[in-house]
Amino acid sequence: MLWKTGLIFLCWGLTSGELQDRQSGTPAAPARTTLDFGLVPSGVYDTVAYYEPGAIGILFNMMHAFLYVVQPNPFPEDLVIRVAKDKFGAIQSEYQKVIYYELGFVVCAALGLLFTVLLPLVGLLFCLCRCCDNCGGEMHQRQRKNADCLRGLLTTLLLTTTFIITAGVLCAYAANQNLSSQLKSMRRLVKSNLKDLHTFANQTPAQIDYLISKYDTVKQHVLHDLENVGVILGGRIHEELGKDVQPALNGVLSMTGTMRDTKDALENVSLSLETLQEGTVKLQANLSLVRGSLSNALNDPVCTHPQSFEICHNIRSTLPKLEIAANYSSLTDVTNQLDKVNEVLKTDLGQIVEKGFASFNDTPNLVTDQTRNIVEGVKVLLDDVGSNVTTFTKLFPVHSTLTNFTKMISHTHSQIEDIYPQVDQMDFYRWICCITLCCMVVLILTFNFLGLLCGILGFDRHATPTTRGCVSNTGGNLLMAGVGFSFLFSWVLMGVITALFLAGGNLEKLVCEPFQTRQLFKVLDTPNLANSAWKNFIPGYLYNDPELDLTAYSLYSNCKDNRGIYSALHLDKVFNISAFFNTSVYSKDVSRKFEGMKVDLRGIILLESEGKQNLISFTETGINEIDFAAYLEEVNKGVTRIDLVDFASRLDAQADQLSKGTLQTSLKGHANTIRQIHIQQVIPLEKSMSTLNQSIRLLERTSSDLPVRVRDVLAAVDAAQYLISHNATFVINQETEKYKQTIIGYFKQYIDWIRTSLALEVATCKPLSNIVDTAEILGCSFLLDSMNTFWFGLGCSTLFLLPSIILSVKLAKFYRRMDTEDVYDDIETIPMKTDIGNWN
Repeated sequence: MLWKTGLIFLCWGLTSGELQDRQSGTPAAPARTTLDFGLVPSGVYDTVAYYEPGAIGILFNMMHAFLYVVQPNPFPEDLVIRVAKDKFGAIQSEYQKVIYYELGFVVCAALGLLFTVLLPLVGLLFCLCRCCDNCGGEMHQRQRKNADCLRGLLTTLLLTTTFIITAGVLCAYAANQNLSSQLKSMRRLVKSNLKDLHTFANQTPAQIDYLISKYDTVKQHVLHDLENVGVILGGRIHEELGKDVQPALNGVLSMTGTMRDTKDALENVSLSLETLQEGTVKLQANLSLVRGSLSNALNDPVCTHPQSFEICHNIRSTLPKLEIAANYSSLTDVTNQLDKVNEVLKTDLGQIVEKGFASFNDTPNLVTDQTRNIVEGVKVLLDDVGSNVTTFTKLFPVHSTLTNFTKMISHTHSQIEDIYPQVDQMDFYRWICCITLCCMVVLILTFNFLGLLCGILGFDRHATPTTRGCVSNTGGNLLMAGVGFSFLFSWVLMGVITALFLAGGNLEKLVCEPFQTRQLFKVLDTPNLANSAWKNFIPGYLYNDPELDLTAYSLYSNCKDNRGIYSALHLDKVFNISAFFNTSVYSKDVSRKFEGMKVDLRGIILLESEGKQNLISFTETGINEIDFAAYLEEVNKGVTRIDLVDFASRLDAQADQLSKGTLQTSLKGHANTIRQIHIQQVIPLEKSMSTLNQSIRLLERTSSDLPVRVRDVLAAVDAAQYLISHNATFVINQETEKYKQTIIGYFKQYIDWIRTSLALEVATCKPLSNIVDTAEILGCSFLLDSMNTFWFGLGCSTLFLLPSIILSVKLAKFYRRMDTEDVYDDIETIPMKTDIGNWN
């Protein structure tokens, strides 16, 4: 009862570390940050519950093979359960199954008993028979032709038998010594197991304190998120609303760029148009002068010559093309539109948009200001939870309970130490008894070996049976002495062997082997086995709750896997403190604190009315009233009707065809003049035309969809503003819920870590499974295997005493000195029995 009480208090104390959350409802979303609680400090257990027998394992395997031959039937699980349930009353009704299972043992035991009973009787009859000169008692040996061959055969067989008996004795002696030596190892195993129990008891409080201390990790993360509620929650709200707000404001910003581009284009059109109008007038005047001068030069008499007439005529025909192609004086200017655009640009729309961005980006600060009271409330709740957790650990006397448990271990250890002398004394007596049994066989072996030695060494092939030497005769007498001691000791040996065989063999088959195959646990875990009203006896015995799913095998397996005693003994079912933590580390209070969270974003103005009016005014600047077709038509005409450079080149070529003179010189001079006009006037005008072309096309593209773009931008801004002012509640609630679940997620991680640590790392019950394994090693590997190997070896020797008796009796005839012998007549060759004494 002492150990049971200690175990109950220990389990009660361990439950102070239980932190569970059994909230109903939707599971919380996982925390954004994975908390690192570190590694629970673990104790190191010294016990290695494993046994390797070494060389003697060969003998153990031979013994196990013999037992398998004797009892090949599988473990009778159903039979054992029925017998156990009926308190062995089922043996009467199930005796046939019992006999069938035990048939091998029954047969061997019957043979052993028969050997034990009959051998003394046979020995007695054998002695009486020999006293009557029968059964080899007559001191006369008949001469046979195959006597030498028969003697050799008998010697060989007896020597072989003796060696087998010797091997059996050595096997028994080795098993006997192994048992004594393993008892010394028993002390080491027991001490190691008790030391592990001390480690278990001493380490558990530190592990529980470590679990509780890690609440500070949760607290620090929660405080960090609470102090940065604006950055975290406000940032999430800002990010979610920004999906609509950012494109809307970016659209307005793009319109500011469009306004500036429109202003630049209008300025370019105005300047280019003015430049082209002035430049074309000057160009037209210069071209007129060149055309008139050329016309006068062609009036030269040289042109009347037949060779020059055609050339002059061709030149004169191209003179009308020396004039401007475009007329820019007819195009209306864009001064009015430029003035309106400049008026629009007086309002800094970019700055207005930046104010909208700044107002929207201030969302984290708004959240911080508007949730200050809620954050403070959660902080107070956080401190209360920490105080409750710390207070709860003091409600149960963990340290005092484990101190008492440690004292109980120490007391048990001292009691075991007190038993050791008695164990040593009992082992000494056992060792003496086993050695005595071995010495019985060794005595017989001694007579056999000495008899064979004297007989073989003292035998004279040429001596007659009546003239054999003293050494040979002594060998025969020693063999007969061995026979006598065999009759005296063999029945005693067989009786002891039979008893040990029945006990050890059945324990091996019914306890040790089922334990190795785990079938023994199935028997122990059979419902209603120990008590007809109990489904499971362990929880029924410990907690008075037999319906609890706690079996011997599950307890052993969990402890074998070094799991925590909390999960191995199902303490969460027995010591349910989840209700306590549902009022401290829970999500309901946190949720209740956040239920009153209201974030008002109606103060955020994305685009002021001045900015909206500015966009509308931009659409009313009259850009779409510009006659883009007229502009493009004039631009596409070019500066002059003919390429002046090409005209000048042709003029030079035509002049070269004329004879040298005044006309040729004049034409070349006009060609150079035309080139200068092209360089100085046409090229600048072409650049202005290019600028005008690009600007007009830009204005055309801008004006084509300007009203639609402005309408869409304003609509997007209005929609985003409406979302912030009226529909942001959904986004705020959604992000607040995520933020709340992040806070709760920290607690959930802590609770899950506590649950996992209690199940796997805290108070690991490996010492309990080690105790069971140590008991199996001590009982089966140390004691039972050695004991079974002892009777196996001794039984083998005892069985071979029977052929040893027969062979020794027969072989002794060939070594002992006979009183009479067979004499053959030389004539009639009739054997005659002669008394040696009469010859003398």
